[in-house]
Amino acid sequence: MQLKCNSNTTTTVTMKNAHAQQAFSAFHAHRPNSKLFTMRSRCTMRPHHAKVVHQQFPTLKKMNTIYPTPTAAAIAGSEGAGFPSTDRFDVLDIHHVEFWCADAASAAGRFSFGLGLPFAAQSVLTTGNTPHASYVLRSRTGSLAFLFSAPYARHCADAAAATVPSFSADTARRFTADYGLAVRALAVRVADAAEAFSASVDAGARPAFPPAELGHGFVMAEVELFGDVVLRFVSYPDGTDVNFIPGFEDAAASSGSPDFGLTRFDHIAGGVPDLASVASYVAGFTGFHEFSNFTGDKVGTAESALNGMVLSNNTDTVLLTILEPVHGTKRRSQVQTFLDHHGGPGVQHLAMASNDLVGTLREIRARSSVGGFELLPPPPPSYYDDVRRLAGDVLSEQQIKECQELGVLVDRDDHGGVVLQVFTKAAVDRPTLLLEFIQRIECVENQKEYQRGGYGGFAKGNVNHIFKSIEDYDKSFDTPAPAASYI
Repeated sequence: MQLKCNSNTTTTVTMKNAHAQQAFSAFHAHRPNSKLFTMRSRCTMRPHHAKVVHQQFPTLKKMNTIYPTPTAAAIAGSEGAGFPSTDRFDVLDIHHVEFWCADAASAAGRFSFGLGLPFAAQSVLTTGNTPHASYVLRSRTGSLAFLFSAPYARHCADAAAATVPSFSADTARRFTADYGLAVRALAVRVADAAEAFSASVDAGARPAFPPAELGHGFVMAEVELFGDVVLRFVSYPDGTDVNFIPGFEDAAASSGSPDFGLTRFDHIAGGVPDLASVASYVAGFTGFHEFSNFTGDKVGTAESALNGMVLSNNTDTVLLTILEPVHGTKRRSQVQTFLDHHGGPGVQHLAMASNDLVGTLREIRARSSVGGFELLPPPPPSYYDDVRRLAGDVLSEQQIKECQELGVLVDRDDHGGVVLQVFTKAAVDRPTLLLEFIQRIECVENQKEYQRGGYGGFAKGNVNHIFKSIEDYDKSFDTPAPAASYI
C-alpha cells in the first residue's frame, strides 16, 4: 500500500514495519525446535489441485466458488496438502463463548434479540444452581453458541452446586468490576479434555482449572489464554442427547423466537499489548500454526496502525487472531483504545458466519435502533466500483447493490475465494468488544456446499477499509483514558 504522508509519517511507517518484523522474529524464535511442533506458516490458503472456475449465482444464499472435484490429498486436509500436523491434541471446533456479567438474563436477552439467537438452555436457581445464573443462546442452523453467566448473592450460594464447575462467584464479581460485560472463556470441543489439559500444561500452558467429569461422558478443563480469558476444553461422546452440558435444562421452546441465520464462530480476536509473547505462548502449548499475519505498514493509515497474527488448528475450524497496537504513530491504535478501556488483554471481536449475509444483516439492522447492535458506516460509493472489477464474475449487479446498501465489504484472495464482511460499533458500554459478520463464498467438494474455515483468507484487501472505519469510530472516544501498564 502506498501511503501519502510527509517525512515524519514515512519515519513512522518504517518504525511500524521494523517493530512488526521484530515481533514476528521473536515469535518464531520462541517456537519449539522439534520437527513435530515446528510452526508451519500458511499466510495464504493451502494450494488447490485444480484450476478455479467461477460462476454467478442468483441469490447470496447460493453463492459459491466452484471447483472441479479435488484430489484425495486436497480433501484429506492439512497433512494431505503437504502441511504436517502440528496440533498437540485433537481440536474439533469452537463449542461456545462465555460472557461473565452482572445480570445474565438481561445480557443474554439483548444478544438474543439483536443477533437472532434463540434461548436454548439454562441453569438457574430453579434448576438447583445456587452459585450462578447461566443462559445459553444457540443458532438453530449451526453450532454458534453463547453462554452468559452471572453470580448470585454470596450468602445464598453453595459453590459445590455450580453447573459450570470452574465458576467462581468472587472471581466473576472482580472480573465484571474490572471489565464490564466481557468474554471470560473461549471453549473448544476436543477429543479428550483431560488429555488436552495435560498436553497443554506439559507444553507450558498456565493451568486454570483441572479436568472435571460432569457426567454423561462430559469432561471440562481450562488453561489461561491471555489476560483473564481462559481456553476451555470440553469433550463428550458423539450422539449425546445432552443439550449443552449436564446440569442445564432445555429452555422453553418459542415458535416466535428469532433466528437470523448466523451459523458458527468464524474466528475470535484478542487484543494484547505484545503479540510475539502471546502468540508464542498460545502456539507453543496448542501446536496451532500461523495461518496469516499482517503488519502495521500494511494495516493502518497515516495516523495509526496495528500488527496481527492468525493462529489455527490443523483443520482451520478454530481460528484465533491476536492483535497488538503499533506505537509511535500520530494517534493511538484502535487496539490501544481497546486495551485502555478494557483494562488489559481480552477478546476484542467475535466474528460470526452466515450463509446469507445480506438476509442476516437486514434482520440485525432492523433492530439496531431498538436495543440491537449498530453497524459501522458504509464505505464511499466509489468502493463498490472496485468491487465490480474484483468480484463481478461471482456477484451479480443486484448483489453488489445489496452489499452497498448494507455497507458490506468484499474481498478476494489469490485462490479466488470471496469474503463478505461487516463490523458493528461497540457491542457493550465500553469501546471494547466489536462484532463481525462474515460470509465466505466457498467451494463445492463432492457436490457438497460449505464454508471451509478461513477460506478466502482474512480479506487483506479490506483490512485498511475496516481499519479506517474503526479508526473514524475510535475518534469519537478521543477523551483519553489514563495510560496503564498491563501485566
